[in-house]
Amino acid sequence: MQRAVPQEFDRVLSSMCTDPHPAAREAAVRFLATNPGDPATYQSISELEAEVVAALGELAGLPDARGYVASGGTEANIQAVRAARNRARDEWVTAPETPNVVAPESVHFSFQKAADVLGVELRTVPVDGDYRADLSAVRASVDSETVLVVGVAGTTEYGRVDPIPELAAVAHDAGGDRPFLHVDAAWGGFALPFTDHRWSFAHADVDTMTVDPHKMGQAVVPAGGFLARDSATLDALAVDTPYLESTSQATLTGTRSGAGVAGAAAALDSLWPDGYREQFEESMADAEWLADALADRGFTVVDPELPLLACEIPDSLFEALRDAGWRISRTAAGELRVVCMPHVTREMLRRFVDDVDSLSK
Repeated sequence: MQRAVPQEFDRVLSSMCTDPHPAAREAAVRFLATNPGDPATYQSISELEAEVVAALGELAGLPDARGYVASGGTEANIQAVRAARNRARDEWVTAPETPNVVAPESVHFSFQKAADVLGVELRTVPVDGDYRADLSAVRASVDSETVLVVGVAGTTEYGRVDPIPELAAVAHDAGGDRPFLHVDAAWGGFALPFTDHRWSFAHADVDTMTVDPHKMGQAVVPAGGFLARDSATLDALAVDTPYLESTSQATLTGTRSGAGVAGAAAALDSLWPDGYREQFEESMADAEWLADALADRGFTVVDPELPLLACEIPDSLFEALRDAGWRISRTAAGELRVVCMPHVTREMLRRFVDDVDSLSK
């Protein structure tokens, strides 16, 4: 039987995952058989998880962070909706009968899954001309049944950052039992600390956040991150686990990846903050270089705000680039979408532009 080989990254331009840092690879192998889902039994990986949560809290401006290493952004986003629903049910003076979540239309599709699984209404509102949440539309959609307002810090299609402090103000202005505020920084969280954007717990009254080490953090897959401002959020998620050494569990999945936790801890230890800063600056410069190169060739480009760009190209060219082996994707509007992850080098982008030139003739 022919032995399968993993995906090479030398032509991958669409993924928000990347080749892990060598230290993350090595650490992951050492903890392959451990299960953070039972921290009383697997104590060493539990200690590493606490280190990861603390490091993510430092990155996201939350000195006393609560949370855990999830399987990815989807799980963390589902947990944010679940926690908001449960806390509203248990803590509000008037519990919502039909809870809803208000989010911009740029929100990740995991919120559709969350709404379906948890039985809440997802209200998506328009974005403005620069692909950010339209505050007036959010304000108009929030009502007494809204349990959660969502902002995105690094959208998956255009890399935009929603106005997080202003979204917090909308939640506060709701009056009475105000909705909670969640920030999805699954991809952007490891880039935004090195920008002037206001996106974190330190910038606004954020209740929960998604930030994934296995994306720009260069950890192994799976290693997502769920952060909460206070312990009441995790309490709202907890269930009893009578047959484990641990007495309760706030995570969505039971058995979890010790490899993911250990890899995240090693990547953060190796790269935070200077390594991540250098990588962001390099990736940002590469995204800007590619945007200029495509604009010089007459294509309409959405200027990158983070290391991600979108560009209108003919369908025939898109398909030809795919046939040439480039792993590229489209936005919902049909534009070419390129994510300049750590594995994406300037030389790789030069080869891509060379193919754009040759295949455009």
